[in-house]
Amino acid sequence: MNDAVPAFLQYMTVERRMSAHTLDAYRRDLDALQRWAEARDRSVDALDGEHLRSFVADEHRRGLSAKSLQRRLSACRGYYAWQLKHGRLQVDPTLGLKAPRAPRRLPQVLDADEAVRLVELPPDGELGRRDRALLELFYSSGLRLSELCALTWRDLDFASGLVNVLGKGNRQRRVPFGRPAREALEAWRAETNGAPAAPVFPGRNGPISQRAVQVRIKQLAQRQGLFKHVHPHMLRHSFASHILESSGDLRGVQELLGHADIATTQIYTHLDFQHLAKVYDAAHPRAKRQPNRSPDAGSPEDGSPA
Repeated sequence: MNDAVPAFLQYMTVERRMSAHTLDAYRRDLDALQRWAEARDRSVDALDGEHLRSFVADEHRRGLSAKSLQRRLSACRGYYAWQLKHGRLQVDPTLGLKAPRAPRRLPQVLDADEAVRLVELPPDGELGRRDRALLELFYSSGLRLSELCALTWRDLDFASGLVNVLGKGNRQRRVPFGRPAREALEAWRAETNGAPAAPVFPGRNGPISQRAVQVRIKQLAQRQGLFKHVHPHMLRHSFASHILESSGDLRGVQELLGHADIATTQIYTHLDFQHLAKVYDAAHPRAKRQPNRSPDAGSPEDGSPA
């Protein structure tokens, strides 16, 4: 692999705080670019825009999905932008380069009743109090899974009902949490030492793992009678959809979720529109199906009113 690529990945780890999962994907993407360039006796740093268009086209013909191609191009853009910033390149070869458009899937959400049923677990025993606090905070604040796992007690301001979050791109934000979440967290803190630097949700070696939370939420959803594929991000989607449905404030939802680009948040307007469309179909007189005509109904041909 090009000597510059490990340095770029180190930069993305330390300065951009890229997750391990995304970092592995970037490494695979840049490795694929390296192999493609070497097969043509070229260096990755000597590729131009036409070369990269050919690379994308070849990967597409090889069966790579539009979503995977978009991520592959994102890795290339990040790498060449980093090269440009350090004066190793004069021109960014990814300028004007686009991946095939991927079909946009609407996120699945829980309705309000399902969300309440999930989070209102009986807080029995130590594990029950932890699970109740975890679910209440997740749904109350719309955190990302990685953000929730990384929380320490000093990040929670119980007096003001705010949680300090370090999100993607090392961006900080403050998100409110409601009274049920505060009460559940206080009950859980009483079970732990509650030291400021301690993780709110500890695992075997430090903070609880993301995988452990995914497995646990799936188990709890089934226990509560929700036989959907319930996963942590569904709680974040549900939080955003319910807030937007009630407030209509897209910009506010963007701030709460920590989205850098409002276009990312706009997908929830589609969910909200689907809900409104169902209400319209069910309630508006002109949206209802016309009843079938009776056999003796008149027709325009016989002069009777249609």
